[in-house]
Amino acid sequence: LMSHYVRRSLAEVFGPGVSDATDLVYDVCHNIAKFETHTVAGEARRLCVHRKGATRAFPPGHAELHQRFRNIGQPVLIPGDMGRYSFVLVGTPGAFAETFGSTCHGAGRRMSRHQAKKVARPRNIPKELEERGILVRAASRATVDEEIPEAYKDVARVVDVVHAAGIGRKVVKLTPIAVVKG
Repeated sequence: LMSHYVRRSLAEVFGPGVSDATDLVYDVCHNIAKFETHTVAGEARRLCVHRKGATRAFPPGHAELHQRFRNIGQPVLIPGDMGRYSFVLVGTPGAFAETFGSTCHGAGRRMSRHQAKKVARPRNIPKELEERGILVRAASRATVDEEIPEAYKDVARVVDVVHAAGIGRKVVKLTPIAVVKG
């Protein structure tokens, strides 16, 4: 659905035909259960792997990877908070061997949504982010307030651990320029 609206917006701004030249590079579910084959106690087994707050991190050469990613490994998107950064990693053989081809999908919260709203109440979070060069569009103030940057752990520290453990390899650090909250 989001791809449809992005293509429609591109056509409105740049003219018809431009949306025909857009390709979805990668799409990932936030919570998923998939049947996969993994080695358990030296034996290949068909398992239902449930990832909640986690994402696939398949290594280079894995048969289930799209041809586009087969030589580099599965893209792993690890989002940060609205005000700092996010990361792109790729899957590794270590992830496949140690974690059923999985890694984290974010840093995790430091405070509850309720706590975050309480901390944000006297502040203007969109204005604070705009002063840092980050445009915010949200359905409501509450949506933004519960996602304040300090509500989350520092994703860079989490990604460093994932990288050091060999279950994901860092590719790039991204800084936000815009945030859309539903």
